[in-house]
Amino acid sequence: MSRRRPFGSVRAKATLGATLVVAVALVAAGIAVLLALRSNLGGQADAEADAAARRVASQIAAGTPYAELELPDAEDHPVQVVDRDGRLLAVSEDLEAISGTGVPGVAPAPSPGTDRDDADDTDDPEAGSVGETTWHGEGRATVDGQDATYRFSQVEATDPRDETVLVYAGASLAGRQSTVGTAAVAMMTGLPLLLGVVAVVTWLVTRRALRPVEDIRREMAAINASADLSRRVPEPVSGDEVARLARTTNETLTALEASVERQRRFVADASHELRSPIASLRTQLEVAAAHPDLLDLPGAVEDTVRLQHLAADLLLLARLDAGERPGDGRVDLAELVAGEVAQRTGDRIRVRVEAGAGAGGDADAGAVVSGSRQQLARVIGNLLDNAQRHADTRITATVSVTDGGVLVRVDDDGPGVPEAERDRVFERFVRLDDARTRDDGGAGLGLAIARDVARRHGGDLTVGQAPGGGARFTLRLPPADLRSSRG
Repeated sequence: MSRRRPFGSVRAKATLGATLVVAVALVAAGIAVLLALRSNLGGQADAEADAAARRVASQIAAGTPYAELELPDAEDHPVQVVDRDGRLLAVSEDLEAISGTGVPGVAPAPSPGTDRDDADDTDDPEAGSVGETTWHGEGRATVDGQDATYRFSQVEATDPRDETVLVYAGASLAGRQSTVGTAAVAMMTGLPLLLGVVAVVTWLVTRRALRPVEDIRREMAAINASADLSRRVPEPVSGDEVARLARTTNETLTALEASVERQRRFVADASHELRSPIASLRTQLEVAAAHPDLLDLPGAVEDTVRLQHLAADLLLLARLDAGERPGDGRVDLAELVAGEVAQRTGDRIRVRVEAGAGAGGDADAGAVVSGSRQQLARVIGNLLDNAQRHADTRITATVSVTDGGVLVRVDDDGPGVPEAERDRVFERFVRLDDARTRDDGGAGLGLAIARDVARRHGGDLTVGQAPGGGARFTLRLPPADLRSSRG
């Protein structure tokens, strides 16, 4: 028994795969949400800082003295006002230190890469007016001993005396940091729970979906153990891929059961057919051993020949059942039929060979097929043997070429084959009522072999009624070029 590996089952692999995919998607989505939230809250802080700076700048533009400016609470919006030279003109109460605004003395100069505009490169606003916001940045401020991070905004203002100053106002980022931190904690807490739910749901759904597969496997194991090919696997009513798998499995079991049953009948019939000539031959030999003058030598030879023919038929059927390929040789059926008829000098009825004209071909011109010459000769021989057993006075063999392929027709003027028996006559070891004797009717393998060989060559063999009465056996094979192109 093979050792079960971790995550070796389809259910475990599906659960692991689904959980990993959801985990990656949630982590990516969480990072995107946190970045978007951080950016949005940063934009709100910029707007708050800008508003605070403009309120102070409006007072300056209105001529309010620096000592009388109404400055917002330093903890929420720290403010400092400086002139062009960086001298401090006004500052929020309790503001002890500030960094990041670039004001010399009170704060360090701006670091390289800051997005602050150079004040010398901008036009000063008109006297008594407030200019545009020229810079946003992030820094730190110490208010009443508490250090925190802020977003700062710089606004230019010109008082009525036409002196331009810079107003710096900040907005606390504590709310943003708290919100982003809370969201991150919530995501980190919820992520394992959500992944656990996904894993459990995927496990249960996959188990439910694969339950019919396990039922099929269990039933197949029982069939293998019991060797009872009549059993069938359960077919789900869902109509999905598993149901189609079960249906195909049952069709395979049906075909396998039919094949095994056919093989059993074949072995039983072959044993039965072999037993009679062997018993007859043994009896003759035993009689000859006791009474040499009573030896029926012709009968012994006849039984031996029958055994030889039967053994050859059985071996050919075994090769056909094993999937023996007919080969790719080119065989002229008109020549083959003529040769087979010419060598049958001992037949009781002379076979007449005719050339038939068919649609798309004249007479027997181009009656070339691809396959095994030996096997096709066996087919022609079996058809002629069958006609010799049943014909009264006339047997005709016709070769013609049509659009559908090369046709070989063997007609006789015997009793014919009843329509109800025209399929059964090609079964193995089947002899119709008027040919049941083994001496006259053979073993019942000739027509079965002929049809098997025809189908192995891509054609077919059928039986119908001849125009003048009797039976007509029609062998249809594809032309050599068509069969090779299909192969």
